[in-house]
Amino acid sequence: MSLSRLILSVTIIVVPALLFSFRYAQADIYRFKDENGVWHFTNVRSDPRYRLYIREGGLKAKQYIMSYDAIIRKAAEQFGVEAHLIKAVIMAESAFDPNAISRSGAQGLMQLMPTTADDMRVRDPFDPKENILGGTQYLSVLLKRFKQDKRLAIAAYNAGAKIVANHNSVPPIPQTKRFVNKVMKYYMEFRKRGN
Repeated sequence: MSLSRLILSVTIIVVPALLFSFRYAQADIYRFKDENGVWHFTNVRSDPRYRLYIREGGLKAKQYIMSYDAIIRKAAEQFGVEAHLIKAVIMAESAFDPNAISRSGAQGLMQLMPTTADDMRVRDPFDPKENILGGTQYLSVLLKRFKQDKRLAIAAYNAGAKIVANHNSVPPIPQTKRFVNKVMKYYMEFRKRGN
């Protein structure tokens, strides 16, 4: 038997065992590929290169809202942004998943891009408090830039302030239009419920 067939056989045997252990362990699994092309997996995010691979269990959005309510209220007060709007952005961006990562590399509850996180002095975008404070600060900057127009600030949060300023309206980008509508829908729901 050749070495490549032996490795393939071992892989076929080992991978199902790993998948079953992941299923029953009820733990998030993180992974990264190193410079040699080797994948590394863990349930403890001990290195910043690890990214969420499999989400297991976790709180529901309502539980997250309750868990992060004090942080959201602090951020709202500190940066002068309505708590309902912060919750709406979080719900639309990550559904209150603090470990969310987008295809474009946005991270955490408010889906901060690494450059935005740096600009807002967020050291750990997966830390709920840092992420909410940084995301709210950025939202505050956008609200000021667009004269408290929520729709324009939300569009800028998604597509970038320059694009929104160039159009002087929500830009004709389908993803951005959907995002603005989704955030505004959640915002109205949160205001109506008073939570």
